[in-house]
Amino acid sequence: MSAEPIDLSRALAGFDQLWSPRIVTRVNDYDVRIAKVAGEHVWHAHDHTDEFFLVLDGELRIALREGADGGEREVVLPRGAVFVVPRGVQHRPFAPEGASILMFEPAGTLSVGDRHDPVPGHVDATTGHRL
Repeated sequence: MSAEPIDLSRALAGFDQLWSPRIVTRVNDYDVRIAKVAGEHVWHAHDHTDEFFLVLDGELRIALREGADGGEREVVLPRGAVFVVPRGVQHRPFAPEGASILMFEPAGTLSVGDRHDPVPGHVDATTGHRL
């Protein structure tokens, strides 16, 4: 990785694909990823890692299925907010008006987790793309 500063606004301006994370740098064994999002992602869970979200622009919502009964709740993340989805918790990020986000995850983590619903065509199910 580069020892130079990274301009996240410029990095975000370099691509248009939604739900297709870009790896901007690495910290130890973790990828720092950015993504443009709009509409819905897919219900999924990461069995072995938490998932960190920081909203850079817009508003992100995350639906969560928690507890033994799988009860649902929703968290709303305005610009500047952070949230961690604990490992194993089913969640579905969505952004009705669109958003730009930063995620912090172990390198090689799939964007759709270890368990997921069928992946729609607008969701990139990879580990992210290098800028």
